[in-house]
Amino acid sequence: MTPFPSVSTAPVTGVGPRAARVLTAEFARHNAATSALVIGADHASAVVEAAVEALLPGDTLTLVAGERSTADLLRDHIAGLGSWIADRVRITDSVAGAEPADVVILGEPVTGTAEQTRALLDSLAKYQKDGAVVALATPAVPGRTDGAAAELFRQSALFGVGSDLVVRNQPPLRVHKLRFTQADTARAATLAPAYRPASVPLTRTMHLDSNGVAAAGIALGLAAVARTARPKSKLWLIPALAAAPVAAFFRDPERDVPTDPNAVVAASDGRVLSVERLSDPRLGEGEFLRIAVFLSVLDVHVNRMPVAGRVTDYFIVDGGYANAMTAAAEHNVAAYTVLDTDRGTVAVVQRTGLIARRIVQRTPVGSLVARGERYGLIRFGSRTDVYLPAGKADATVAVGDKVIGAASVIARWK
Repeated sequence: MTPFPSVSTAPVTGVGPRAARVLTAEFARHNAATSALVIGADHASAVVEAAVEALLPGDTLTLVAGERSTADLLRDHIAGLGSWIADRVRITDSVAGAEPADVVILGEPVTGTAEQTRALLDSLAKYQKDGAVVALATPAVPGRTDGAAAELFRQSALFGVGSDLVVRNQPPLRVHKLRFTQADTARAATLAPAYRPASVPLTRTMHLDSNGVAAAGIALGLAAVARTARPKSKLWLIPALAAAPVAAFFRDPERDVPTDPNAVVAASDGRVLSVERLSDPRLGEGEFLRIAVFLSVLDVHVNRMPVAGRVTDYFIVDGGYANAMTAAAEHNVAAYTVLDTDRGTVAVVQRTGLIARRIVQRTPVGSLVARGERYGLIRFGSRTDVYLPAGKADATVAVGDKVIGAASVIARWK
């Protein structure tokens, strides 16, 4: 058994395949040699299955038996998967025998008091390498966690690098990813884009952002209310017919990111509005090459990272809501996501427009992000600006060019 503080995990709070994929996503996205430690592993659990599927040559995985399994059962299970996997998986009865890892995963949802949760996190410190991520889940159901959920939200505010709600689980779970020490920026270049459960798959190549599901649900709900209140009126058709185009606005297609390591990709779909050199004191000294892209209401509005790096700052600049195609848009409300990269400071700015009034940014400070990774969206018409260190990059697009987020190369590092 694991010698940890008493934090209860009830049988009804299991982890299904979708939640298991979210828990193990940080391990799965590393393309360089990575070590993972799963504490509370069950030989029949979806978490073990997902962790094993994420193994790459050079990776190592340590499984610590939980309350519903034993080391012997785990060994038999892993041995049955073949020698390639067995050679990369180590199994132990107690976490005391585990080595520090790049990713630490708790195989069972955490419940209990806030004090117990803090003690649990403290006990995990010795098993984390520098820059390691701890992934753990708690039931997203009121009254089921006895303070653990509130404590993990507090920890996420301080150390979080990702928080995902997994509705398709019984019960729904909130997965938190915490990083207590700073990660090496260079590791970002070895990452694949993070798995985002907020992007709901419709087909193999097309997803729908969760905002679209909510918006369509609201429209259909209004239609149902209107038809019930006034059954002889046709007014209910207006919200009913609007549901599909509103949902389509939040479409999120899969994109093939260029393999050229010197390529800087577009942060969004749209048309290039300007390519210029300028200074911005909010980003520090020196000049930046800024490439601004205007998004019409017909463009995909999911935003993606133009380069790999570590998020070092995020701030919002207050302003107005002028048409994003005009010069006055320079003073619109804007959200700055600042990255530390191996080429210097890079910023991605989500700028509102005449219709856009809502910016969504899902990547906390401290996160490592891959090039082309989804990180947020802007509702309805808007603009994205990419700031690159001037003198270190050359633009490959001109004003008026049409670009595709994560797929089009807008600049190249020198």
